[in-house]
Amino acid sequence: MKTHRIAGGGGVELHVVETGNPRGRPILFLHGASQCGLQWGRQLDSSLTEHHRLVAVDMRGHGMSDKPRDGYGDSKQWADDVDAVIRTLDLDHPVLSGWSYGPLLCLDYVRHYGENAIGGLHFVGALTELGTESAMALLSPGFLAVFPQLLATDTDASVEGLRGLLRLCFAHQPDDPDFFLMLGYNVSVPPFVRQGLFSRSYSNADLLPKLRKPVLITHGEQDAVVKPVAADQHKRAIPHAEVHLMANAGHAVFWDDAPGFNTRLHAFCEQL
Repeated sequence: MKTHRIAGGGGVELHVVETGNPRGRPILFLHGASQCGLQWGRQLDSSLTEHHRLVAVDMRGHGMSDKPRDGYGDSKQWADDVDAVIRTLDLDHPVLSGWSYGPLLCLDYVRHYGENAIGGLHFVGALTELGTESAMALLSPGFLAVFPQLLATDTDASVEGLRGLLRLCFAHQPDDPDFFLMLGYNVSVPPFVRQGLFSRSYSNADLLPKLRKPVLITHGEQDAVVKPVAADQHKRAIPHAEVHLMANAGHAVFWDDAPGFNTRLHAFCEQL
């Protein structure tokens, strides 16, 4: 496992890890809100390493990356972060694989830099818009119930909200050591970062139909955060996209059914 410090948008330093086959198709993993690159452990230590160059980023405000006070509502800053990783590591047409909030960053990148430098897009339990009525309609009542606590500055309320969010993410609950590791890196994200992430209000409805590179949509049928109907909506917006619905998985499909997730992602990369 290699580690890198990469200067992203505005000079924010990003912590990046890399493993796998340096000659394989790169996959650039972009995590969800309040998470970090550690969430992809069942991909970074899997058979994917035999065939692919795997790169996971702690996005700004998360994990071991810098945590500036602002910039979280700026689409160009997010795009610059993704572009900096691609250019600095000389990733050859990577697949951008984003979970939950991560697909928003994939689309930030495409909006500002286009699709020429990437091989494809992978939307996992995806949000592609924020702050709109249609976006709110795709979020589960359970998530909306814990959402105010996710933005709280009170420590006890914040931790309770993050605990509730994590419980919603899995169809098969992690054991205590894994759960408390996850809770730890969620709690390490300052409340102002989550507030900044969810201060954005915008739609990518104009961009989705213009996508030309291959797209894979992966969604858990037991997703208790983003309703599975989101996959249908994204498919209508991106007619050429492939859809992979996973019956025994929740929001964190890459964890609940890692072998199934990894096999389908590898097959998608192989056809590019």
